[in-house]
Amino acid sequence: MPTLAERIDFVLGVDTHKQTHTAALVTPAGGLVVHLTVSADSAGYAHLLTFAREHAFGRRIWAIEGTGSFGAGLTTHLLEHEEWVVEIDRPKRPARRNGAKTDELDALRAAREALSREHLAQPRRRGDREALRVLLATRKEVVQTRTRAINHLKALVVNAPEGMRAELRPLKTGALVAHCAGLQTGPTGCAEQAATAMALRLTTRRIQALEAEAAELEAQLEPLVQQLAPAVRAEFGVGPISAAQIVCAWSHPGRLRSEAAFAALGGVAPIPASSGQVQRHRLNRSGDRQLNCALHTIVICRLARHTETQAYAARRATEGKTSREITRCLKRHLARRLFKLLEAAPQRTSAAPELAT
Repeated sequence: MPTLAERIDFVLGVDTHKQTHTAALVTPAGGLVVHLTVSADSAGYAHLLTFAREHAFGRRIWAIEGTGSFGAGLTTHLLEHEEWVVEIDRPKRPARRNGAKTDELDALRAAREALSREHLAQPRRRGDREALRVLLATRKEVVQTRTRAINHLKALVVNAPEGMRAELRPLKTGALVAHCAGLQTGPTGCAEQAATAMALRLTTRRIQALEAEAAELEAQLEPLVQQLAPAVRAEFGVGPISAAQIVCAWSHPGRLRSEAAFAALGGVAPIPASSGQVQRHRLNRSGDRQLNCALHTIVICRLARHTETQAYAARRATEGKTSREITRCLKRHLARRLFKLLEAAPQRTSAAPELAT
């Protein structure tokens, strides 16, 4: 297979920022031709594309940092004009104590990084996939905020006046939230009791509001997942949150070259850890940890309720596999199956479901 340098005439590396983007035009040999800095808006994107057409004529490729963040607008603009765009992680900088850090250097490194890679990653799609990502990210923040609020509520109980603490301490989280939502103090209560009761009441109401937000966001995810990946959603143990995370990581057909690449992305590709007469593999702690979490959640659910998975785990246990090794094998098998379902799914052409307002 020809290398990238043999397939193109120019590489444009782009270092993206909130206000400006800096591009470096590079030859296939890695030589710098020119730098250009434009504003991070529609006019800047159009100027950059015009510049490329004038100076990088022929076959060209765009190597962009942050295609899902600061570079999202530029990436979308280029793809709409049928440009070849690849996603580049932040290039490694040379270990120099004196710095050597500029936007021009970062753009140059992005271009040279693309030339040095064997496999190039396509940017994730927007549209329905971006809708899933936005809902997932917002729900994650809501759930984390709810957890902090619950921790704060329990800390208030620990430091509450003795009579109030004795009443609230035995309650479990759900019962505690329900009880504190309407907590009141009598007219004879001291200032400490009144303030504590008000703090508990307001914190509890915030928890209930966050729970309602999380439920609403999850309800919005369900129709999107059902239309984008119904076969994945139908798998045993795959809920709307896990399915949405899997679709977000995968993005679209052809982005990942094989099911092994999908497994590596999810951090479930086994890593050899053999020594002497012991032949084994260990867990992979790299990759997309949110995708890994989704795969892990599905496997744990199947181990608890799925007969075939339980039978497989029992058989591997008799072969001397530990529970951690069995889980690793199941996650790898699950990644293989889900990738095949995602790649085989027909592309949806109907309009996206309307989200509730």
